[in-house]
Amino acid sequence: MADKPHQNLAIIGHVDHGKSTLVGRLLFETGSVPEHIIEQHREEAASKGKSGFEFAYVMDNLAEERERGVTIDIAHQRFDTEKYYFTIVDTPGHRDFVKNMITGASQADHAILVVAADDGVAPQTREHVFLARTLGIEELIIAVNKMDVVDYSEDSYKQVKEEVQQLLNQVRFNSDDAGFIPISAFEGDNISEPSENMPWFDGPTVLESLNNLPEPSPPTDAPLRVPIQDVYTISGIGTVPVGRVETGVLKTGDNVRFMPSDAGGEVKTIEMHHEEVPEAGPGDNVGFNVRGVGKDDIRRGDVCGPADDPPSVAKTFTAQIVVMQHPSVITAGYTPVIHAHTAQVACTFESLDQKLDPASGEVAEETPDFIKAGDAAVVTLRPQKPLSIEPSSEIAELGSFAIRDMGQTIAAGKVLEVNE
Repeated sequence: MADKPHQNLAIIGHVDHGKSTLVGRLLFETGSVPEHIIEQHREEAASKGKSGFEFAYVMDNLAEERERGVTIDIAHQRFDTEKYYFTIVDTPGHRDFVKNMITGASQADHAILVVAADDGVAPQTREHVFLARTLGIEELIIAVNKMDVVDYSEDSYKQVKEEVQQLLNQVRFNSDDAGFIPISAFEGDNISEPSENMPWFDGPTVLESLNNLPEPSPPTDAPLRVPIQDVYTISGIGTVPVGRVETGVLKTGDNVRFMPSDAGGEVKTIEMHHEEVPEAGPGDNVGFNVRGVGKDDIRRGDVCGPADDPPSVAKTFTAQIVVMQHPSVITAGYTPVIHAHTAQVACTFESLDQKLDPASGEVAEETPDFIKAGDAAVVTLRPQKPLSIEPSSEIAELGSFAIRDMGQTIAAGKVLEVNE
């Protein structure tokens, strides 16, 4: 199975536009979810008065999500096309879940944007496209969903397509790269087979478009970086940090350092899915034991890298951010929390360096007095405690972050430069 190249795929778009149903349908059509499971879900959905939610249930397997009919966590599911095997990073559409959307999208290579034909571009459609652009998603496939609701009307499709194209132009997403496909995730139109209900559309199906995506280049040439999610003590082994290898290769016998805690040693064992392995590469979730590193020496948010080229620790860093929402304005001195990889650190806006025109990316104003919702800017941030972060041009996986305050995502950004 693993001889196919791997792609991470984010499914983004406004709440209730049918993301989960599309995901369930994709898993079903590629044989990743057997018929009888769908049947079970169908009965359960009907018993709760939510007929039609059976495909969505495949993904939303948290009880709470079913009761609410909302996607909360990012579920990881796998399916195969002829050419690739995909992991779906299903991203929630509700506004309070944008934080998950950011951590989800920052792991994705490409995305399917789901827009409902009967509703068009909605607030979250806008926000997700903005984020996808900021977080470096390369190709966007746009699925105009719920075509069954508008009687498979070509006019409705064209209207939504035009709205989305305007939105893509606003955020400088190259809309030539964006393939538009009219679909019904619920009925299965244009998912794996061309739809007889839309003879006016002669483009590829969703699965064909996924097959045609460019291959992502694996980030193995970058130095090793493993952001730590948790640190466990396991009897018989000792201290076991757990994390996902973002770049590079982790091998037993390597000398590694954890920053900003500044502890390190030799990698004794690496475990993946409860089996010992000699090495792990990008995308692998691992637990590993390092000689001489104890439970209190390292913590969540640390990043592990080679001892001779350790992860950088920022005294300050410059970043390009996009402000999505803020009740008033942001000025120098503002101190929200930055979520970068597995770290959460309060950071102060030391200076606002440039305000950018979001449409062109040109500098609109040098050293602005303030920035507000909808603005793009270059800013200098000072972490209140040590934070390991990398320029996005060097290690993109550790260069994107979200800014959170008052329980919501204020902005998303990518690191331009780190002052160590």
